[in-house]
Amino acid sequence: MSCRRYLISGRVQGVFYRASAQRYAQSLELSGWVRNRRDGRVELYACGEESVLAELEKWLEIGPDYAKVTNIEVISENPSNIPVTFNVLPTA
Repeated sequence: MSCRRYLISGRVQGVFYRASAQRYAQSLELSGWVRNRRDGRVELYACGEESVLAELEKWLEIGPDYAKVTNIEVISENPSNIPVTFNVLPTA
């Protein structure tokens, strides 16, 4: 199992990016969370198999209909404290 943190930039707030990301991650049976950041980015933390995380990354590049993703920073994380479900968290 692997875990990654994603910092997604662009028009990603106010376009249902978090809710859409949560639904997609849940459909892939990933665990983790997603939240808005005060700097205008969306932060997503996901844990799962490498192939499934790769599928998630493809979706993150596009996002929901009204999103316009300009950059994604990917940070590998140590798979400790793995969440059980995938949730939307308050803004950080």
